[in-house]
Amino acid sequence: MATTRTGSIPIGMRCNSAWMSDPDEVIPFAIKHDFACIDTGAWEPEKIKAATDQGLSIGTVDLPQPWENLASNDPAIRSEAADRCVEYITSIYDSGVRIFFACALMGNEDTDRKTREENAIEGFGRLCEGIAKLPDGGARIVLEGWPGPGPHFPVLACTPEGCRRLIQGTGAANLGINFDPSHLIRMGIDSVRFAEEFAQHVFHIHGKDTEMIEEGQYEYGTLQEPIEAPTIPYGGTYWRYTIPGHGCARWTKLLNILCGADYKGYISIELEDMHYNGSTSGEKRGLIASR
Repeated sequence: MATTRTGSIPIGMRCNSAWMSDPDEVIPFAIKHDFACIDTGAWEPEKIKAATDQGLSIGTVDLPQPWENLASNDPAIRSEAADRCVEYITSIYDSGVRIFFACALMGNEDTDRKTREENAIEGFGRLCEGIAKLPDGGARIVLEGWPGPGPHFPVLACTPEGCRRLIQGTGAANLGINFDPSHLIRMGIDSVRFAEEFAQHVFHIHGKDTEMIEEGQYEYGTLQEPIEAPTIPYGGTYWRYTIPGHGCARWTKLLNILCGADYKGYISIELEDMHYNGSTSGEKRGLIASR
């Protein structure tokens, strides 16, 4: 099993492309190349069992979509979304899955961000209360800090303020963070300081990095949409996602902080790098290089 040199954290992979969503292809690949776990979409129980029966752990499983319903203006929609998530979590709980993944999306309804945040606190609070009743109370929710698509960037828990308000607002010990420094770096947020503040709430880690493109930042700045700009897959005018170690993340420092807070989970590679994505063979090379 591949692990980091710092803290011996087991390394897994997030299934985020077509071939990775096929158990018959991704499971043998992960086992052959010493990945400790896979992070999956909202797979059916049979697909989850296919992985665990072969000795492959599950890092996270996505909550059923649409995630924005957990922050809907309609209380009935929020309740239905939370209850549907509890039902799904219950259906695969016996497979040993304990970490469930989502983004706290506010959706497209015409409502101010503060109101949608209050809705999300209620929706995720109901969800967390529901799964706390499962045997041993071991299920946990992790929120990824991807800001969402522009121009509105609708994810509510991607900045320190947003994460702090949702965690404190729900008061749920089983609501935590999927730590991904790539998003923080892209937004100009100090990922080391974030790790120091939220280490106790980190239940899962994504292995992804961000390169800041100085020439792009000079040419286009960070605020306005450019008139003409090069297309950068998995990036913007002044940044791009990379495999770990090809960007700005201070991995040794970050992992020392998290291990110092007794982190016991996985690091799952989330491959989003223009130099590897786009073909099955390229993505397999990228995952191996990332590991």
